Amino acid sequence: MSRYIVVGAGALGGLLAAQWTLAGVPTTLVARGAAREVIARDGLRIRRPHGDDVVRVDVVGSIADARPTAADTVVLAVKAQDAEGAIAAIAWVELADGTGVVADLPVLTLQNGISVEDIALRRFETVIGVSVGIPASHLEPGVVVSPAYPIVGAAWLGGYPQSLPGEEERHRVALARAGFATSVEPDIAAAKRRKLIANLRNVVDVFEATVDEAEHAEAALAAEARAVFAAARLAVAPPPFDGVRLQIGEVPAHDSGHLSTWQSFARGTSSEVDFLSGEIVLIARIIGVEAPLNTAVVRALGALSARGGRPGEVPLPVEFGYDLFTRDRRVVGA
Repeated sequence: MSRYIVVGAGALGGLLAAQWTLAGVPTTLVARGAAREVIARDGLRIRRPHGDDVVRVDVVGSIADARPTAADTVVLAVKAQDAEGAIAAIAWVELADGTGVVADLPVLTLQNGISVEDIALRRFETVIGVSVGIPASHLEPGVVVSPAYPIVGAAWLGGYPQSLPGEEERHRVALARAGFATSVEPDIAAAKRRKLIANLRNVVDVFEATVDEAEHAEAALAAEARAVFAAARLAVAPPPFDGVRLQIGEVPAHDSGHLSTWQSFARGTSSEVDFLSGEIVLIARIIGVEAPLNTAVVRALGALSARGGRPGEVPLPVEFGYDLFTRDRRVVGA
C-alpha cells in the first residue's frame, strides 16, 4: 500500500504525520534526537482549541529505518536551510524491496522560499512543490500547537518544473484527507513566489518593532520583492480566487501570534532568513539591481543568528527609516 514518509518532525511535519495517521493514511515519520525519543515514548501531542490529541505515529530515526519501497512517497518537511543536507542524506539510500533508491520515489517539497525544488530536482526525478499555510507552532519536541480546526491549513501544489496531473491529484486528495484545504497550481514556482512575499512578515516578526513599524516594514519588503521579481521577469501567482478562511481558536496556555522564523530564533535553531529575504537579494544581484531593504534584513538577522540571539533583541535596520524603496524603484524598473 502507498505510504507517506515524512522527513522532519517540526510544526508542519509533525502535524501532517498526526493528521494522516488519524485519517488512516499509512505514514512514517522520520525524526531525530529528542523529537524521536519523545514521540516514540509519549506519542505526538497535537494541542487544539478543543483539547489535545495524542497520536501514536510510526516514528523512526532515519530513512533507512523506515524501510522505503517503490510504493512510497517522500514528504520533505524540514526548513529550507536544512533541505540540502536532508536531501543528500536520503536520496541514495537503497529501497528495502531492492527496486532502486529513495531518489526514484516522488518527493513533496513543503518549504518556504523558492530554492528547494531545484535542490530536490538535482536528485529526484518526480518533484511536487507544495506551498503551505498553517498557523501551527512548534517550540518543544513532540508537541505541535494547531489552533485551526477542523481545517488545519491550506496547501497549493503542483509538479515541478512542469505539471504532473496524475501525481498532483493523488497528493491533493491525500492532503485533503489530512485536513488541508487544497488546490492544484498550474505554476507552482509562481505560487511559491507569492508565498515568499507573504513570508516576509516572518523576518519582520523577529525584530523589536512597534505595530506601525512592523506594518511599514512588511509592506516595504513586499514591494521591493515584487519589483525585483518584475525586473527579473519572474511571474508571481495572483491571490487564490477561492481564498481559504481558517477558523482559529484559542489553545489553553499558548501565546499565539509568532511565526515560524520567530519560533526558530526562540528555539536557538538555524535561520531561514537567507531563503526568504536572501532569495530576493540573490535574484537582485544576479540581474544587477538593488534590494537595500531585504539586504539589510539578511545582514541584521544573519548576525543575530550567528551570535545565538533571540527574537526582539535588535531593532529594524536603519534603512527602514529612509525613503530607500521609492528611490530604488527607478533602479529596478518595477
